[in-house]
Amino acid sequence: MVQAISTSSCCNILFSKSHRSTSPHSLHRFNHYSPSFAHRISTGVQRKAVELPLPETVTQQVQNKEQRKTQFALENLTSWLLKQELAGNIDAELTIVLSSISLACKQIASLLQRSSIINLTGGQGTINVQGEDQKKLDVISNELFCNCLRSSGRTGIIASEEEDIPVAVEETYSGNYIVVFDPIDGSANIDTALTTGSIFGIYGPDEQCLIDLDDTSTLDQAREKCIINVCQPGRNLLVAGYCLYSSSVVFTISLGKGVFAFTLDPTYGEFVLTHENIKIPESGKIYSFNEGNYDLWDDKLKNYLDHLRQPGSNGKPYSGRYIGCLVGEIHRMLLRGGIYGNPKNKNSKNGNLRLLYECAPMSFLIEQAGGTAIDGVQRILDIVPEQVHQRTPIFIGSPDEVQKLQKYLA
Repeated sequence: MVQAISTSSCCNILFSKSHRSTSPHSLHRFNHYSPSFAHRISTGVQRKAVELPLPETVTQQVQNKEQRKTQFALENLTSWLLKQELAGNIDAELTIVLSSISLACKQIASLLQRSSIINLTGGQGTINVQGEDQKKLDVISNELFCNCLRSSGRTGIIASEEEDIPVAVEETYSGNYIVVFDPIDGSANIDTALTTGSIFGIYGPDEQCLIDLDDTSTLDQAREKCIINVCQPGRNLLVAGYCLYSSSVVFTISLGKGVFAFTLDPTYGEFVLTHENIKIPESGKIYSFNEGNYDLWDDKLKNYLDHLRQPGSNGKPYSGRYIGCLVGEIHRMLLRGGIYGNPKNKNSKNGNLRLLYECAPMSFLIEQAGGTAIDGVQRILDIVPEQVHQRTPIFIGSPDEVQKLQKYLA
């Protein structure tokens, strides 16, 4: 029993019990016959306590408990955004905008999973401003994004790939952020249950586009101001991200300080941090081009593709992968490396992808992860859009792979 308690407590207990169980007279006799008994016990216990191995301290126990907790701890998107706000990386207004976007992505993910059951496959019977047939979920997803952004009260301008022109949000009362997005990227994959995604980018507010509806300017003039304001180069982006809808639903985001990915846990209905500070590999062995257009490309690009098909030092050529969804291509590339290309061709002089809604946000993400994105001549993020739905060629991926491509295109 002495080994289980400290020296001071042992002595206190001994004297305390002696005082309670003996009279002053018997205590006097005890001291008379054993004048150094207490001292011998005290010193003996002290020596014994030093010699015995010390038990685990309270601090060590707490640390061990904390370590055990971290093995099971989950950090969701909301708590991560609050930490970024406390660190001064974003403000409270932008936190709310991002939360509203994540909510829209959850709703779209749910609809995609049930699309065949609730008859949301197939075309809508309408054509968007780019002349493309709209799927039912193109229209619904666009409405979901717009409603979530409007209800946040912090969005000033909404620019969607599915809308003819940017829209000024009447419901805003602070923030006034400009949000550009493609609600469903790769919508041709919906009917076959293949990979799709959503892409978004956020620009800071600009006084030129804070429209006063009571102003004498006409609505057309006000909209024209919005168009001018939205057409900013990608380097001005504050935030960019995408949501991947596949075997997992993955929300990937960059605030300009690294790239982080959150996977939707269906048990809790929360995006949980699963990939922290993603870094794209310096090189890779995967290329992603739609080679159905091979004969429409220029000879320099053909020579580059022919090179990739040749066996390398390991006796193997590059692997060709093409999903038909930019979100899926970029997500794989962030984790595995490689290069993706959507070049211009004889039929599409400016490429097929939209600069504002697709190329700029994805280039922002890739550069934050250490990659490179060009149009064949210049950096994608340096291009100043002249039109809202402007298209551009794009080559994006691991820095070594893009550098190799540039040598062929020079």
